[in-house]
Amino acid sequence: MSASRRSGTTDELGPDEPEPERPEGSGAMDDSSDPGGSDLLAALLDGMDAALCAFDADGVVTHWNREAERILGWSATEAVGRHGFAGWAVRSADAEEVETRLMAAMHAPGRQVHEFALVTKDGGRVLVRTQSAAVRGPEGKPAGVYCAFSEVHAQIDLERSIALSEALFEDASWGVVLVDADLRPAVVNAFAARALGIGRTAVLGRPLGELLARGVEELESAFTHVLAEGAPPAPAEMWVAVRTAEGEKRRCWRSGFLRLASPLAEEPVPLGVGWLFQDVTDAKQAEQEAALIRFRSNQLHRAARAAAECEDPAEAATVHLDFALAGFADHALLDRVAAPPRAETSAGGEDAGAVRLVRIAATPAGAPGPSLLSGAAGLPARYEEGHPALSCVDRAGTVRADAGSVPAERAREWALARQWPPDAVHVLCAVLRSRGRTLGVLTFVRGAGRSRFERADAAYAEDVAVRVAAALDLAGVVGE
Repeated sequence: MSASRRSGTTDELGPDEPEPERPEGSGAMDDSSDPGGSDLLAALLDGMDAALCAFDADGVVTHWNREAERILGWSATEAVGRHGFAGWAVRSADAEEVETRLMAAMHAPGRQVHEFALVTKDGGRVLVRTQSAAVRGPEGKPAGVYCAFSEVHAQIDLERSIALSEALFEDASWGVVLVDADLRPAVVNAFAARALGIGRTAVLGRPLGELLARGVEELESAFTHVLAEGAPPAPAEMWVAVRTAEGEKRRCWRSGFLRLASPLAEEPVPLGVGWLFQDVTDAKQAEQEAALIRFRSNQLHRAARAAAECEDPAEAATVHLDFALAGFADHALLDRVAAPPRAETSAGGEDAGAVRLVRIAATPAGAPGPSLLSGAAGLPARYEEGHPALSCVDRAGTVRADAGSVPAERAREWALARQWPPDAVHVLCAVLRSRGRTLGVLTFVRGAGRSRFERADAAYAEDVAVRVAAALDLAGVVGE
C-alpha cells in the first residue's frame, strides 16, 4: 500500500492545483487533518497501473505505491522515509546524477522524462522510464516532486501498440474496420472506406445493409459468431456486392476476424469485432477463369476421344453436344441447313430460295439426358424471319439472345415463340462451318438460374461447333 512518513499516505495535490487551507503549522506534506482523504488517495495510488513515488523538498521519499513495489521489490514500509534512491534503489555511482535529475523537476515547467537503471531488492537491475513533475505548496512554491515510472520494455510495447493502431488506420494496404457490439462500424481506415465507396466518417454507425447490396447476411453471421465463439482459425473469402455510382459491383474480400475485449475489466467484456480484409477479386476471378478453361479443355479432349469410337458420324456429333453441356448450358439444339445458305441470284435480282433449318438433334426438354437424334422427316423448323438461328446463318457468326428482365410468364412466351425450351432465358447460336460451307446452327440454352453468355462462352461454343460441323460433314446429312 502507499505510505508516508507519518500515517502511511498523504493527500498531496498535483502540480499547479490549489491546496485546501490547513490549520496553522500544518505542512504541505501533512495529512493528519483529513484521514478520509488519505484513505482515498491511498486507494487511488495503489490502483494505478504505473509505479509512483514522491519526494519532499529535501528529497525524502513520501509515497510508494504497489506497482513500484512490484517492479523493484521494495515495500512501502522499506521505501518511505529514505533520502533519495542512494544505497538501495540505484547504484552508488549513479545516485547523485539520478537525484539531481529527479529533483530538478521542482524548478522546471511541465513534466520531465528520463530513463534510469534502478536496482531491485534482490540485486537485479531494471531500466525504467520516468515522468517527474513538481508538487506545489499552498503558496505555489515547490514542495516536492512526484515521479511516475514503468519498465522501459512495457512502455515500448505500449508505444508500439499505439503506433501499430495508428498505422493500421492510416497507411494499411488492407481494410480495417472495428465493428461495435451492435454490428455497426465504429472505426474505419482509409482503405476500407474506399472499398465501401463512402467516406470514413459517413460510414460510422450505419447498418451494413446500407453499405452493401449483397453479402450482408454472411458478414453479420461472421461477426455474431466471433462475438460468441472468438476468432476463426483461418481467413474466410466472402463475395459481396458494393453499391457504386455505376451500379453494383461484385467483390471478393478475404477476411480475418478478431474479438475485441476490454483490458480493464476483470472478465472479458466484448467491445466488438476487428475485421481485416483484402480485396482478392482479380485473383479469384483469374483463378476461376483458369479452372474453367482447364475444365472445358478436358471436356473437349474427352469428347474427341469418345466421338472417335462412334461408327455413326451423326452420333459423334451428339457426343460432342453432351460433353459440352456439362457446366455450360441446360439444353442444346442442333439444326442443319436443308437448302443452300444463299441461292444464286437470278438475272432479275430476286432470290431463288431462302434458308431452311431442320432440327436433327436436341436434348430432352423435360429432364436431363443425352441428346437424341430426330428430324428424319426433314421438316423445317418454324423459325420466323429475324430468328437468331437464321441470323447466325446469314452472318456466319455467333449470335446471342436474352429474354431480359421480364416476369417468368413473359420469358416463357418469348422462348416458345422462338421454338426453344420453355425455360430458355439466355441463348447462344454458333454457326456450323466445314470445308468453306455453312452446314447449320448449334444453339445452347440457359435457364433463369444461370448467368448470360459472355465472350469466353462464345469462344467455347465455337470450338464445339467446329467439331460438330466436322462430324455432320462426315455424316453427309447436309442438304445440298
